[in-house]
Amino acid sequence: MATVEHAQTLAPWRSHAVVLAFGAFAVGTDGFVVAGLLPSIATSLHVSVASAGQLVTVFSIAYAVLAPVLAVLTASWSRRAVLVTALAVFAVGNAVTALASGYGLVLGSRAIAAAGAALFTATASATAARLAGERERGRAIAIVMLGVTSSLVLGAPLGTLIGGLLDWRATMWLVTALALLAAPSIALRLPAVHGNRDGGMRAFLAPLRDRRIIAVLVTTVVAFTGIYIPYTYVSEIFAPVASGSSLLAILLLVYGLSGTAGNLTAGHLADRYGPRRVIVAVTLILAAAFALTPLGRDRLVAAIVTIVIVGFLSFSVTTPQQHLVITLAGPGAALVTSLYQSALYLAVSLSGAVGALGLNWWGAAQLPYVAAALMLGAAALTFANGGPRR
Repeated sequence: MATVEHAQTLAPWRSHAVVLAFGAFAVGTDGFVVAGLLPSIATSLHVSVASAGQLVTVFSIAYAVLAPVLAVLTASWSRRAVLVTALAVFAVGNAVTALASGYGLVLGSRAIAAAGAALFTATASATAARLAGERERGRAIAIVMLGVTSSLVLGAPLGTLIGGLLDWRATMWLVTALALLAAPSIALRLPAVHGNRDGGMRAFLAPLRDRRIIAVLVTTVVAFTGIYIPYTYVSEIFAPVASGSSLLAILLLVYGLSGTAGNLTAGHLADRYGPRRVIVAVTLILAAAFALTPLGRDRLVAAIVTIVIVGFLSFSVTTPQQHLVITLAGPGAALVTSLYQSALYLAVSLSGAVGALGLNWWGAAQLPYVAAALMLGAAALTFANGGPRR
């Protein structure tokens, strides 16, 4: 069976990363689009919008819990087999969602889709990094993450539009089709990359004994709780200038476009200067940007400029974070990237809760200050952690 090194001579790692990015686009579209379909889902299933919102909650919880569990169970599998299986499970989950007539079955199907999504995203990042090698690891991860940012800019709006013109079930079929299109491409084009066959499960779990890896995971929760608070409550923070849905849509589009540029830039910087330096610099600058955000919430032009800067910086954190944790983990990268994904989804949940408390206690104008404080904490944790600088 071909080795990773031999596979790299047959095709550039960039083409493999692009194939993985398409799968990430399918998974990301599913994660982002459901929120925009909640009213129509609620009407169709004869439940309240709040009850329909639990589809997002179930997906997030299942994703966070199942990511490391599935990584352990598939540790010895070929990475290609894991990725194709993940997309198949993901497609089945979304197909059941599209076909289900009852609320309970729709909830259960979201957990199935989350299992496939969690397994795919974590494995895709680790596989791309492994194929690219140490010198170009950041760029490889950035290309995979481009699929996620593209789903925010293109996939979610397209899915929402289809849901509005046709039916929310049509959007679920769209996501299913995207996954089924990505799976054969990965099966045919991705080179053979072995799973962890040496040292058994103890060796696979060894990275969890490294305090630096634990510190990176804790930092991920802190950083992304701060990043997602302003994003989750963007409609409240910029209510003075974006009270209409069309203006809010423009701000979200700008956020996604600038975030895409930030992700790709961060990948290059992480390869050149080391992920730790990039994380410290970006989180410090982002803290300052959040602290200045309230000054731009009353003027549209200032709000757009703020969104451009914040979006660019917010998406400049995830690639260096993954780069750092993969570098530290070594052979245990598959498990650690799954734990990284769990930390991200935990941060999403915490951002909603912490943001709600801040909104009730201090008001929307003060939420960016809460985010700024969390970014300072993330910068301090990263600086103190003895991770690799190069």
